[in-house]
Amino acid sequence: MSPCMKRPLSKCLPSPGRDCEIVQLAAVSGGHFLNLYVVPRCRMERGASRVTGLRVRRQRLYLRRRLVPTNSLREVLVAFIAFLRMLGRPLVLGHNIRRFDCPLLARALDQLDLGVQFWSAVSGCVDTLPLARETLKDRGLQSFRQTDLVRELLGADYEAHDALEDVRALQALYGELRPSPESIRRHGFTLDTMGDKPAPKCKAPRELPGQRSLWENLRAAVKVNDGKDDPAERGRASGEGNTKER
Repeated sequence: MSPCMKRPLSKCLPSPGRDCEIVQLAAVSGGHFLNLYVVPRCRMERGASRVTGLRVRRQRLYLRRRLVPTNSLREVLVAFIAFLRMLGRPLVLGHNIRRFDCPLLARALDQLDLGVQFWSAVSGCVDTLPLARETLKDRGLQSFRQTDLVRELLGADYEAHDALEDVRALQALYGELRPSPESIRRHGFTLDTMGDKPAPKCKAPRELPGQRSLWENLRAAVKVNDGKDDPAERGRASGEGNTKER
């Protein structure tokens, strides 16, 4: 069962309110990865733009002043589900995802009636934050943020506010943790068992002017290989830290 790491990037950082949205969604498993962007429907807050480098101008998304290809939220989630199916019903792993990422994902799946398709494509979810706390309880660590764990265990820094770099770093960290099957089961959950899900605040997703078809972006956004040229397989990612326990 291949683990898969994912991280939706919300427009309101560092705490997930009810008006948060997925702006970037990335997943990686070995040498396979997916990385897609969505133009948020609500106004992107200045603080989120500052830490992520993402800004919206005239309904187009820019990353550090460079235009990035975007897709509708439905297209992004359908591509994510297809990616998971390709991996053969993997576990979806993420750091602090039970509190932060998965409520956003569950809300989006509910809005677009994709929940059944998602759960048919995965075996479950595992939050690596409590998993790391349990596995490393005798190490005397002061922080279990993903950035701090990667620095402590792997001796590396990385761009934590980029979803793709975040999940690549988590893949390397998970390999270092080597949790037992019992620990993985203890920290497993489903979107239906994680507690209350945020209620939607904005209108239903719609197509934006100039938005490209998913398949025009898929070649660049999805990469499937043997892992030989994937940075996560060659070594550690580099960059700066995050403001929340990720």
